[in-house]
Amino acid sequence: MKILRVLGAAAAVLVAGLVATLAIPVETWRTGDQGLAPLDEAPQASTPPMARRLWIDTDAACGVGARTDPDDCLAIGFLARLTKFRIAGISTVFGNAPRDSVDATARGLVDQVLAETRESIPVFTGASVPLERDVSRTPAHDALRAALEQGPLTIVALGPLTNVASVLREHPSLRSRVSRLVAVMGRRPGHIFHPAEGAEAGSLLGHGPVFRDLNFVLDPGAASQILAMQIPISLVPYDAARGIEITAEDLGRLEASGGARAWLAWRSRAWLDYWREDIGRQGFFPFDLLAAAYVAQPELLRCTSARAWVGKDATLFVPFWRPVALLVGPTDAHGTEAGNGARVLYCGHAREGLKRALMSRWLGSPC
Repeated sequence: MKILRVLGAAAAVLVAGLVATLAIPVETWRTGDQGLAPLDEAPQASTPPMARRLWIDTDAACGVGARTDPDDCLAIGFLARLTKFRIAGISTVFGNAPRDSVDATARGLVDQVLAETRESIPVFTGASVPLERDVSRTPAHDALRAALEQGPLTIVALGPLTNVASVLREHPSLRSRVSRLVAVMGRRPGHIFHPAEGAEAGSLLGHGPVFRDLNFVLDPGAASQILAMQIPISLVPYDAARGIEITAEDLGRLEASGGARAWLAWRSRAWLDYWREDIGRQGFFPFDLLAAAYVAQPELLRCTSARAWVGKDATLFVPFWRPVALLVGPTDAHGTEAGNGARVLYCGHAREGLKRALMSRWLGSPC
């Protein structure tokens, strides 16, 4: 009983400490910036030309729940209108929702795109759990392997990297066929993903929710394996979307355009309500959509050459918790854990006018 009382007291102290931390109205907590690695001052790096055959790997789940983000769907809808690219296939993966829900959502979106553009895009069912829990083949595995055998691909990874790692691990000779992997993940040491950033949020004592680097967190092993393969990688992280908001007015313009864009706008409404009510912003950050914008026009984002590694963030102050993360720092960054670091392009800063260019392109005719 004495041990239980001691454990109970310790737990109470920990909970009180966490609540007290949330209650402190300090600027570093409210912005999430606790002294980030100085990548903004690093020299700009240009993106080499990418293959115009695209493979989209997605955990799209727009409309599945009130707190299920529509970013994957927005990204796919945008890419489907780019006539200079051809989408060779879409693979589904667990993430924002269970894999079966993702599958249904992706197929529903493709039906909308087909009705509007007459372009058929095949969808293949992928992984339902992280790579370490299941190594069985999926239709997505075989389809992505076949697509790489046919020629170079730009892979746009909007969810966990499970499907991509599975194929490239089993078929190392195909790694050279990856023109570029564009992945939505990664963060600088010390960065808390705190989207309220000073807005009057409606939860957690006015501080608002804290987001995870979800695509990495759901399968860190797959990301670590991908880094070790030394393929060309561009990371389009949370950083890139900060300050760019998709508002009710933007969704109204998409809805007025009809077709797939109206379908996407309708399925984004609940997510917008969540950001307004719980986060305190007038719009939501369009994380995955920024990756699509980067593929279409790389100069819309400022990229720098950086080093990425999987490890614990020693700079992040969260009592008794040092989560494993996909960390990004200058190319001479220290602290990388044995063998899993890689040079990447970190595209974490949106150029002025990005949203204007994005909406103009999306609302116009297919281009």
